[in-house]
Amino acid sequence: MKIKAGTPMYSIDFTKNMHIHFLGIGGISMSGIAELLLSRGFLVSGSDDTPSKITAHLEELGIKVYYGLKASNISNEVEAVVYTGAIKADNPEYMEAVKRGLPILTRAELLGQILHSYPESIGISGTHGKTTTTSMISEILLTRGVDPTINVGGVYPRINGNMHIGSSSYFVFEACEYTNSFLSFYPKVGVILNVFADHLDFFKNLDDIRHSFRLYAENIAPDGCLVINSAIENLSYFTEELGRKVITFGFNEQSDFRAANIEYDEFGSGHFDLLIYGENVGRISLKQPGEYNIANALAAAAATYFLGTPFETIKEGLSSFGGTDRRFQVKGIACGVTVIDDYAHHPDEIRAALTAAKKYPHKKIWCVFQPHTYTRTKELLLEFAEALTIADEVVLAKIYPARETDTLGISSDNIRLKMEELGKKATYIPTFEEILKFLKKNCSPGDVLITMGAGDVVIVGENYLK
Repeated sequence: MKIKAGTPMYSIDFTKNMHIHFLGIGGISMSGIAELLLSRGFLVSGSDDTPSKITAHLEELGIKVYYGLKASNISNEVEAVVYTGAIKADNPEYMEAVKRGLPILTRAELLGQILHSYPESIGISGTHGKTTTTSMISEILLTRGVDPTINVGGVYPRINGNMHIGSSSYFVFEACEYTNSFLSFYPKVGVILNVFADHLDFFKNLDDIRHSFRLYAENIAPDGCLVINSAIENLSYFTEELGRKVITFGFNEQSDFRAANIEYDEFGSGHFDLLIYGENVGRISLKQPGEYNIANALAAAAATYFLGTPFETIKEGLSSFGGTDRRFQVKGIACGVTVIDDYAHHPDEIRAALTAAKKYPHKKIWCVFQPHTYTRTKELLLEFAEALTIADEVVLAKIYPARETDTLGISSDNIRLKMEELGKKATYIPTFEEILKFLKKNCSPGDVLITMGAGDVVIVGENYLK
C-alpha cells in the first residue's frame, strides 16, 4: 500500500535543534542527510532492516539506529519523521507517526528545504550517470578550493563516503526522478544528462517522464542555468520559453560544450579536446572508460564553468578524478581474470558499460547481470536482451526485487529466452554459489569478468577474487 500524496508539507525550523527520525536511514541518500542534520546540532535517530557499513558509520557518529521496523522505535522525544519512497503506508513506524500526529516529510522534501541555505546548488538529474557526474563536479569544485557540501548516491573515495559537509555556499547533489522527488528541489544549476524510459512502476510512459524533467527544469532559479545533453530527443521541449540560461553539451557541432578529436588509451579511457562555444580551450584526459563518461565530463565542465570555474581547474579536476565505487570499478585480478563491477541496471547503462569494456584489454568479456526489480525487467525485456548481446558470455542471476514482490510472473530466464531469439546464448543460474562455480570452471586467463546490476551481484566478483 503506497503512501498517498497531497498532504501539506511541514517546514523545518533550522534554528531549533529538533529530534528527527529517519525511516530507512541506511539508504545512501538518507544517511547523508541524517549526517548533515547531525552536524547542524539536530538530534537524529533512524531505523533500517539490517546493519550495514553505512549504519555502522552513523552509529559511530552517535546516531541511534534501530534494526527492524517497530512502532516503539518512534520514541517520545521524536518531533518529526522523514521517510523514503520505499516506505509503505502500513510500515509500523509510519503508522505510529501518523497516529501521534507527528510532522512527516519525504527525504526529497527535507533535502529541498536544506538546499535553501545553499545559493550555489547544483542538482544532477538524468536516467543514468548521476553519481559519476555528481562526483566529477565535486572533484572540480574541491580542486578549485571552494569546499562544497556533497551528497552523492554512491561511495566517492575522495570524501571517503557519500556525504561531505562543506563550509561554502555550494551544494552538489543527485536529483532523482523516481516518485518525482526531484521536483522538491530548486537548484541554481540543474543538469539533465539523459531522459529514457525507467521507473515504469511509477511513471506511465516516456512522455510522463519527459514531462517531469521539464518541470524540474522550470524549478531552476531564475538567475540559474539548465545544463542539458544536446542528444536528447526533441530537445526544444525542455528549453523553449524556459526563462533560464541554457547550456548544451554533447558531440554534435551545435553543442555549446563539445568533445572533439576523441581518442581512447589502451584501457579505454577517453581523451578529447574541449570546445566551448566553438573555441578549442584545451585537451582533457580522463581515467574513466567509454564515450558515456566523456559526456558526463562535458556536463560537469559546463556546470562548473557557469559558476565561474576556469578551464585549467576543470581540466585538473577531471583529469584527477578516479571514479566512484561500483561504476566500472576494477576490483582486482584472479587467475589472470580481471574482475570489474558496475552498477548498470538499465539497458542504456548496460550498453554503455559493455561498449566501454570492448576497449579494455580482454580475450572474452563475461557479464554476470542481476536484473533490478520485476517491473523494470518486464517493461524493458527486449532492450535488456539486446544490450547484453554485446558481451561475449552472459550469465543471468535471479532478479533483485528491491522494493517489489513478484506479482508479474517474470524472471531472469525470460531475458535468456529473449536473447536466444536474438541468436545469442545466455545462461540463467539462480544462486550466486552456482554462478561462482560456473565462472571458476569456464573463465580463462585474459578474460574480463563484469558483475553488473544495482543489487548485491558485486558479491560474485568479490568471491571470485578470494
